[in-house]
Amino acid sequence: MAAPRAAPFWSSKTLDQLNREEWESLCDGCGLCCLQKLEDEYTRRVYYTNVACKLLDLESCQCSNYARRQEYVPDCIALTPGDADAYRWLPETCAYRLVAQGDELPPWHHLVCGDRGAVHRAGISRAGQMLPEAAVPEDAWEEHIIFRIG
Repeated sequence: MAAPRAAPFWSSKTLDQLNREEWESLCDGCGLCCLQKLEDEYTRRVYYTNVACKLLDLESCQCSNYARRQEYVPDCIALTPGDADAYRWLPETCAYRLVAQGDELPPWHHLVCGDRGAVHRAGISRAGQMLPEAAVPEDAWEEHIIFRIG
């Protein structure tokens, strides 16, 4: 008789109990958090545009300089377990947000299915559908809204 399988780390630990490798592995690689966003100051709704951060690779949805990103993009937000209550601006599909809420990871998440490309095939990422930040003036971002949170 086989021993019972242990629950995966993301459902058996709190965010604060995750080590750095576990925390980083939660990222599903969709790149949505690296899209430029607009926030309505009255409703607090967050609007995502299809305008990507200058460091985001538009095809792979990976940061081109993750280790030094805050040197090049000072307002880049470094997600940490202690900030989980503030994750309302992340997409509803984001693993950091899902785990913080106590929800399960979706079937396309690489930790569930073992395939980092599944996020793209599931249509969650915007791979190949984004514009580089340098191509769109900031005062035109409103014309590039693709969805909203809240």
